[in-house]
Amino acid sequence: MYAVIATGGKQYRVSVGDVLEVEKLEGAAGDKVELPVIMTVDGETVTAGAKVAVKATAGILAQGKDKKLTIFKYKPKKNVRKKQGHRQYFTRIKIEKLA
Repeated sequence: MYAVIATGGKQYRVSVGDVLEVEKLEGAAGDKVELPVIMTVDGETVTAGAKVAVKATAGILAQGKDKKLTIFKYKPKKNVRKKQGHRQYFTRIKIEKLA
């Protein structure tokens, strides 16, 4: 059985025991979090939309920051240059149950 969950404006295909990094969620390491399920697939049975009565429970493993991205913009022949850096926050979670 697997499910499709939505968090941080993205959708993820998960099953029990999966570890994934999602957009930052509130909570500390060890906390439990419930994520909304959009669709479930159990063998040949597909359930989607308002009929889904399943919640995904996940445990927070860690909070962190991703690798640094460098953004460099410039306009040719105008001596205009802009350099920025960005590190995106993430939360590492482990799917514990789909029930």
